[in-house]
Amino acid sequence: MDIAKYMVTALLLSTIFAELKEPIILYMVVILTPIVLGLGLYWVNEGKKDEKIKIRKR
Repeated sequence: MDIAKYMVTALLLSTIFAELKEPIILYMVVILTPIVLGLGLYWVNEGKKDEKIKIRKR
């Protein structure tokens, strides 16, 4: 999830301080950010499920 936040932050800062000459970078960040965020949320949820299973076995 942090990677998705860093991608958005880098995009916002780069558009503020410099002009993006290649819009492909903008499109890639816009497409990859939700994918990376979704994977991060999925892995966090899986970790919580594993913890609950371990607690129940005790």
